[in-house]
Amino acid sequence: MSEASQYLAPAVRVQGKMALPGSKSISNRVLLLAALSEGSTRIDGLLDSDDTRVMLAALRTLGLQIDQAGDNQVVVHGTGSFPQSQADLFLGNAGTAFRPLTAALAMAGGHYRLHGVPRMHERPVGDLVTALQAVGAQIRYEGQTGYPPLQISPGQLHVDGPIPIQGNVSSQFLTAFLMMAPILAARAGRDVTLQVQGELISKPYIAITLQLMARFGVTVVQEGWQRFTIAADSRYTSPQAVTVEGDASSASYFLALGLLGQGPLQINGIGRDSIQGDIAFAQFIERLGGKITYQDQCLISERAQSIAEHPLPAFDEDFNLIPDAAMTAAVLALYADGPCMLRNIGSWRVKETDRIHAMHTELSKLGAVVESGTDWIRITPPAPGKWQTANIATYDDHRMAMCFSLAVFGPVGVTILDPACVSKTFPDYFSVYDALVATAQEGVS
Repeated sequence: MSEASQYLAPAVRVQGKMALPGSKSISNRVLLLAALSEGSTRIDGLLDSDDTRVMLAALRTLGLQIDQAGDNQVVVHGTGSFPQSQADLFLGNAGTAFRPLTAALAMAGGHYRLHGVPRMHERPVGDLVTALQAVGAQIRYEGQTGYPPLQISPGQLHVDGPIPIQGNVSSQFLTAFLMMAPILAARAGRDVTLQVQGELISKPYIAITLQLMARFGVTVVQEGWQRFTIAADSRYTSPQAVTVEGDASSASYFLALGLLGQGPLQINGIGRDSIQGDIAFAQFIERLGGKITYQDQCLISERAQSIAEHPLPAFDEDFNLIPDAAMTAAVLALYADGPCMLRNIGSWRVKETDRIHAMHTELSKLGAVVESGTDWIRITPPAPGKWQTANIATYDDHRMAMCFSLAVFGPVGVTILDPACVSKTFPDYFSVYDALVATAQEGVS
């Protein structure tokens, strides 16, 4: 991890155009689905970041041929399975690679070891492993029960009825099981039904999974958000070409910048018909007084009034459906006219870092009064004259770095520690940011 830092001066205006990198959630799902399909799939707009490089490296280690066809474009030559029956896979801190590969390799009939950085070994995977073991998968924990690293070996797969899987810790567990369910259905020769236990969180991410599975020829019969059935004859087939949308979670920072810096700020790569749940953050920006223009391939964010003269309205919101974008809302609370409450964000605890703890700590440095609990955080903005410049720790978490780049529309700047951590999803974030943001020293053109 780099020890570098980046000082961001107080900002007064934001305007211009930018292009989003591809969606991490879509990119890694599509890579795996293409590998599990018969035939070749061209993927356009693929995100180039740490997490997708981890998935690409893992698939190549597993014997898949993947050709670089151009910038942000690859061709995956799917085989319907993994040619290598033995592999040691280092998956960094990429949950979107670790969880689905755990499920897929548990069905593959080989010997595999999955591990990552120390933080990945602190992120729970037990609910997924328990569900996989219930159908005969052989998975062993190397260290602490419920957490990576994992050892996978061939098992005797079977389906005896609906398969229970917990939904209240991470939606990635259900996504992982859904994506490998056609393999299990083929092996068992019968329909596979997944029964969600508890309240399913982050439902929009499951919607992404279901839509992408359908693109690859597998239709899941859905009964609400509690029961999902995959037919025995389901098979993945290549759609030949897939285009990855711009990342909606990354769009949240620029939607917020347009709000704080008046805009207009045009965000290219995502539009009104996005399949990503985090597009709903645009509606939250509108509730705060922003104006969002929705077009087919872009969004435009702006606000008529300056944040210095007209603070944002305080808010009390349930962010269960969009937990990643909710981090952006936590920093927007700095500019509100009263205390702000973010509820139902318990999944923050098991992300790249404990994000509730991290947000509590870093927002406090700026002069905000912060309270937090198991699944909530309450932020009272800094009182006039109480804003403090700060060195913002990022905890090797890309979203911490990007969120706190928004903390410069008060009277002081901030220093972002280890800004290079944005390489997980948006390697050139700060150069894009710099091209859009005018500081007090520069003036406004």
